[in-house]
Amino acid sequence: MNSLASSVFGISIPVDGDEDSASGASVVAIDNKIEQAMDLVKSHLMYAVREEVEVLKEQIKELVERNSLLERENALLKSLSNSDQLSQLSTQQANPSSTSQAQTVIAQPPQPTQPPQQPNVSSA
Repeated sequence: MNSLASSVFGISIPVDGDEDSASGASVVAIDNKIEQAMDLVKSHLMYAVREEVEVLKEQIKELVERNSLLERENALLKSLSNSDQLSQLSTQQANPSSTSQAQTVIAQPPQPTQPPQQPNVSSA
């Protein structure tokens, strides 16, 4: 058993009958190995946390840009709408049942007023 621990972990475990100094040295060696392992875990965790922070910073940056774009779009749409549309929107927000009907009407694209042109095909 002692040779297994020594070969796998690089530490020696004293057997009954060994000197007390050997026992004390092995405890110190085990403590050192534990400390090294904890330092290694700590450095790996710090690295993982730094990576995650960078990813989150990038996501925050993208979300701020998207928010800014949506705010500009909202301001543009407000400036292009007339007061009747704004009052209708306020009414819809106050009355949620009519909101779903209005959204379906708004979501439909306007129909073109001109029919699509037919390609010129010459008959033989």
